[in-house]
Amino acid sequence: MLLEITNLTVCYGKAMIINNVNLNVDQGELVSLVGPNGAGKSTLLRAISGLVQWEKKVQRGTPEGDISISGNVLFNGEYIENIEAHNIVKRGFIHCPERRRPFREMTVKENLYAGAFLEKDKDRVQTNLENTYQIFPRLKERKNQISGTLSGGEQQMLAIGRALMSQPKLLCIDEPSTGLAPIMREEVFNKIKEICDQGVTVLVVEQEVCSVFNMTTRNYVLSSGKIIAEGTGSQLLKNEVIRKTYLGL
Repeated sequence: MLLEITNLTVCYGKAMIINNVNLNVDQGELVSLVGPNGAGKSTLLRAISGLVQWEKKVQRGTPEGDISISGNVLFNGEYIENIEAHNIVKRGFIHCPERRRPFREMTVKENLYAGAFLEKDKDRVQTNLENTYQIFPRLKERKNQISGTLSGGEQQMLAIGRALMSQPKLLCIDEPSTGLAPIMREEVFNKIKEICDQGVTVLVVEQEVCSVFNMTTRNYVLSSGKIIAEGTGSQLLKNEVIRKTYLGL
């Protein structure tokens, strides 16, 4: 088991965003977490990658009250729920956030180098860069272009490419299809599948369930902070209640 989440609960003040969630990802899997807007999907990713703990220290609470988090996150045999986010990155757990967020005034190549900020071996950085270019040839074509001028799909490729520069053991991608045209969405999903086929374990948060179910090993459905179903894409799509109520199909 590469990732095992047990009894994870996250509260912002009195609001319980994640409610006693259990989830696991095996080495080599491509697993999705799907569900409606406001289900808590992004909060779950932020919690397991250390960002909620960072928020807790920096914000010292919210207008509604303090941030609290409980439960266990076991990654690659080590409990990481109390480890700082940058040290989680060092262990190979990489979070690619929603809405891409490139360094807009920097070039594509400079953004990719920023993803390798923890790697001191220059030869390894160069190897990682070439591997990233092989997966995303379009990034190589645009390596000297200012990132803020890229299309939405190209910026999503850049965000994933930047994450790959950190040599992830587990790559968590939050809503990669947001704002993309159908053709570009399909291309991005194909690249995610290619990354997994090359040996990177992937956990993807997504709303485009039909597209993501075509490539995943297993899927979890999250609603109101709770896991309410788990299974393959075909299993979930056969469940009429899940399909209509939670997946909008």
